[in-house]
Amino acid sequence: MTGSETPPSFRLAYVPGVTPAKWVRIWGERLPDIPLHLVSATAADAPGLLADGAADAGFVRLPVDRSRFSAIPLYTETTVVVVPRDHLVTAADEVTLDELADEIVLHPLDEVLAWGQRPGQPARERPATTADAVELVAAGVGLLIVPQSLARLHHRRDLTYRPVTDAPVSQIALSWPEERTTDMVEDFIGIVRGRTPNSTRGRKAPEPQPGQRRAEQSAPRRKPAPGKQTGRNPRSGAGRAKGTRRGGPRRRS
Repeated sequence: MTGSETPPSFRLAYVPGVTPAKWVRIWGERLPDIPLHLVSATAADAPGLLADGAADAGFVRLPVDRSRFSAIPLYTETTVVVVPRDHLVTAADEVTLDELADEIVLHPLDEVLAWGQRPGQPARERPATTADAVELVAAGVGLLIVPQSLARLHHRRDLTYRPVTDAPVSQIALSWPEERTTDMVEDFIGIVRGRTPNSTRGRKAPEPQPGQRRAEQSAPRRKPAPGKQTGRNPRSGAGRAKGTRRGGPRRRS
């Protein structure tokens, strides 16, 4: 390797709420010589990082521009409403948007849910981030509707959440620029999809060297050890002498 060359590495972007630890661990086990670098990104910024080459692939929130990016949908999140622990909403196991119609519902500027019409009563102003909105919920200013992973990410002991059955949902996908589907991207796709190392698109075991293959092909077959049976059944009549039968030779009268 010359001084101008850099060792290979894989850069993986991920948005808040995604926990890539499992896939990162498997990468380290299968490709220990190629470091994986995590790149944290907001849901809005993640596609730009992929387009600019700042990341090779990323866990993003759909939708993405499918004319530029390939995407493998992975899972759909439950949408929940974050409320103080003593709120009336906590009396139910789940709620609907109509049941929140009279509540002040906060809509941060980094909101990831696609609303046709925002539910609830509007706050005086929109919080800058989801983290800011969570603080306002704790202060009793209003409620917050988010994917469940974000409710867990910003967990507080004085807050809880309940599923909202008819709210929009957010879907997580593995995405990458279609024109840059490299071998390392294929390797990571295989890991995420649960392929084994020797599967079609996984890293295969090294092929035997030509000299090794010839040696294996020319190796003599081992003869069976003395006293061991071959394919012939010793109890069959093939080796029985003429004029004999079971129980010994026939006696003349």
